[in-house]
Amino acid sequence: MQSVYRTIESLAGSDATGFIVGESGTGKELAARAIHAFSGRSGSFVPVNCGAVSAELLESELFGHTSGAFTGATRARRGAFELAHGGTIFLDEIGELSPPLQVKLLRVLQEKEFQRVGGNRSHKSDVRIVAATSRDLKKAVQDGHFRDDLFYRLNVVKIRAPSLRERRDDIPLLTKYFMDKYCFEFKKEPV
Repeated sequence: MQSVYRTIESLAGSDATGFIVGESGTGKELAARAIHAFSGRSGSFVPVNCGAVSAELLESELFGHTSGAFTGATRARRGAFELAHGGTIFLDEIGELSPPLQVKLLRVLQEKEFQRVGGNRSHKSDVRIVAATSRDLKKAVQDGHFRDDLFYRLNVVKIRAPSLRERRDDIPLLTKYFMDKYCFEFKKEPV
């Protein structure tokens, strides 16, 4: 974990894209939040779970939309890239992006701009991108399911979040932390 912490600190001091890999539950979002917290960026930390939103809605979630862009879009809405301006956007489960969204994200990485759904005006993007996945994206690239150019744009600084079974020495520390936390919260003495 000390190696992970050193990489987080190093990445936080730059504007490089972060790429966090690891199984579900290994703390990928916590690592992304730490990168943002240590970065000195003044904007917000905006997490987006790419696997939890349908492809149709995800584009609007990321880039926003104009009024009338689709049925139900009664007013313009800012997306995650606008909300995170000056800060960090965390794209969790990035491997779930559809091919058309992969192209649009690649444009944001290369050109630092995007368009809202239904719009034709470009918006500048001053965000640090931290992406995460529990999938083997290198294999997804080889299988043709993920763009290789996007993969290499995301995989600038890679952080591997180890599972707890690889960090057995942390179990007593975590047990004590949670015991203390919940004993305090529920006003109980440890058993």
